[in-house]
Amino acid sequence: MRVPFIKMHGLGNDFVVLDARLNALPPITARIAAALADRCEGIGCDQLVLLEPSADADFRMRIFNSDGGEVGACGNAARAVALLHGSAARVETAGGIISVEPDDAGARVDMGRPRFEWDAIPLAYPMDTASMPVGWEVMDNPGAVNVGNPHVVCFVEDCDAIALEQVGPAIENDPLFPERVNVNCAAIESRSRIRLRVWERGAGLTRACGTGACATAVVAMRRGLVDNRVTVVLPGGPLTIEWADTNPAAGASIVMTGPASEAYRGSFEWEDYA
Repeated sequence: MRVPFIKMHGLGNDFVVLDARLNALPPITARIAAALADRCEGIGCDQLVLLEPSADADFRMRIFNSDGGEVGACGNAARAVALLHGSAARVETAGGIISVEPDDAGARVDMGRPRFEWDAIPLAYPMDTASMPVGWEVMDNPGAVNVGNPHVVCFVEDCDAIALEQVGPAIENDPLFPERVNVNCAAIESRSRIRLRVWERGAGLTRACGTGACATAVVAMRRGLVDNRVTVVLPGGPLTIEWADTNPAAGASIVMTGPASEAYRGSFEWEDYA
């Protein structure tokens, strides 16, 4: 069975997109997803993205990290899918329904409402998620938020000076986070600019993480460190994040704007990876 794919990326965070909206594919297991994502023996990507029909939205987007685990959200993939779809759409994800729309900057994505309750992250036990009384080396007093997937955000003076490839796995797998967690290491440069590096749950260090940019921005906004519209600069480039109301009870959605690109198209034999 020959299966077509589209290779795309958002600021270097790359995806293999399988479009099964019209022609169904066999079930994708964690083993198949990891095999396709393998950069030596597969196609290679940070995330495998599967598009399927949806009864509740224009279509459904499923996301598998490079370790094969399925996750609830991916902001960079949402922008890529917006460009691939070519028009505004409501997209069902495991983290909820989001809205996407291509624009002059690439794509604009309504990522939905952030969740700050300790059991929505989730954490192993109750605590204040705005400033958590925990730490790992110099990364202490983080904030936590769920933006379709769980994130912890630590603010430091120089995020480039942190050995995130060493501390990231320890935080990701800390018992405090029963579903593991995405780790964001951020430096506030001004009221309108944040520099960010991300250790992504199930994928490791990444050039860009859209949900990480959203999480970091809203945690910073919640603390009053930045304005309601901010540029988050990742190793792969900048994203614009807006959150209209920093009162968590108000229910405002996070809006992310940034580029995405198609790299190439190809096909593979399903049986080679099944």
